[in-house]
Amino acid sequence: MTIELDATSVSGTDLPAADALRGLLGGRVHLPGDPGYDAARTPWNFAVDQRPAAVALPRTAAEVGAVVRVATEAGLRVAPQSTGHNAGPLAAQGLDDVVVVRMSEMGTAIADPTRGIVRVEGGAIWEPAVDAAAAHGQAVLHGSSPDVGIAGYSLGGGIGWYARKLGLAANSLTAVEVVVADGSLVRADATTNAELFWALRGGGGNFGVVTALEFKMYDIQTAYAGFLMWDLADIEPVLREWATWAPQAPDEVTTSFRAMRLPEMPDLPDFLSGRQLVVIDGAVLGSDERGEELLAGLRALRPTMDTFERVPAKSLVRLHMDPEGGAPFASDSIMLGSFPDAAVDAFIAEAGPDATTSLMMAELRQLGGALGRAHEGGGVLNRLDAQFLTFGGGLALGPEMGAQAHADAVRLSQALAPFDNGRQYSNFAENPVDTRSIYSADTWRQLTGIRSAVDPHGVFAANHRIPRLFEDGRPTA
Repeated sequence: MTIELDATSVSGTDLPAADALRGLLGGRVHLPGDPGYDAARTPWNFAVDQRPAAVALPRTAAEVGAVVRVATEAGLRVAPQSTGHNAGPLAAQGLDDVVVVRMSEMGTAIADPTRGIVRVEGGAIWEPAVDAAAAHGQAVLHGSSPDVGIAGYSLGGGIGWYARKLGLAANSLTAVEVVVADGSLVRADATTNAELFWALRGGGGNFGVVTALEFKMYDIQTAYAGFLMWDLADIEPVLREWATWAPQAPDEVTTSFRAMRLPEMPDLPDFLSGRQLVVIDGAVLGSDERGEELLAGLRALRPTMDTFERVPAKSLVRLHMDPEGGAPFASDSIMLGSFPDAAVDAFIAEAGPDATTSLMMAELRQLGGALGRAHEGGGVLNRLDAQFLTFGGGLALGPEMGAQAHADAVRLSQALAPFDNGRQYSNFAENPVDTRSIYSADTWRQLTGIRSAVDPHGVFAANHRIPRLFEDGRPTA
């Protein structure tokens, strides 16, 4: 079947192509001008103005298949989206011929202790999955926020509080169910559609609409976790200590470092509102004594607040205190191969107490450990070859404010560019990037081949696009 990507006409009429979707899903398809369109098209990061040809909200895998079939017959592409945390790169491609399939109506999470897995629908967020596992004394490799979509997080890699011990969340996936370009539902696991399973674990939404995922649970009931806090004026000794300690730390500890400038906001607790702070948060998979030993050097710097203690594993989903429910944000991110004294100086110059910046946070995620080692039987993204991951972000309450936050985030990245390893981590790349920078050259060639086989007519649009190949090997849409 040849699909002409023409969003302006259907069957010779002058109706918009998306009009072919009217009546599907009992009214849960919204076109521009419909009363529900603006609410349906708005992603979690509502600084991103995505205006697709239509938005569909399916409730079953069969409904997803129906949307894909009707959309392709109308000459439209399809973009899967759960929460829209990372919607910027997709919107930047132009969505005039795209049906966004919002998966928020498919959010169940069920633990299966006999198989040692949690099964979630394609639109599930992390909190119900964390709760489902915790009910059986288990934990899952969730992210730093309870309302991040599991599908996007896991298909893009997934770095959480157990990552240096257990690796990327993508490699804890045991099966993925996905609606492919002809509208059919297929299962991909280690023995069925194994090449697709490999590509999905790190290849993002390029291969279809994920309707369900299954992933391992781990025997973790509690962790020694919390945060250490200082005034931003004390950043230099704290960052130098952490930057020296982090690359050599054992696998059982995973932390992050943030320089924060927080506005006065009623939603923030008093100890955060209107303050400029340094925060190191994280978790230790070990005894209290082991945790105290690992944190001794940082504690010697006399934090003003220290909350590390034995806590239930399920509480870690809110440890990072990320905003929930949506926020307008602008950001930039790079990965660092090293973080020597010169990098400490550069970071402090851009984010320290004397910096002029609109960034609410300048963050460094500690990598290494299991994140830096190839995961046996893992997916396309089975390791991260870097010591640290950066993220600079600020509020974007309007276009001018968003432009300034983005400029300041890029300036932070540029200041650390001498230590950049040249690679990107897709889940933190909230602006368009060269998708090839996420993968090795050999991996990229394999991914483009699999995309060509699974989606030969270019039905699917993803935030970080992997192209198909012409027969002569050149990339196309």
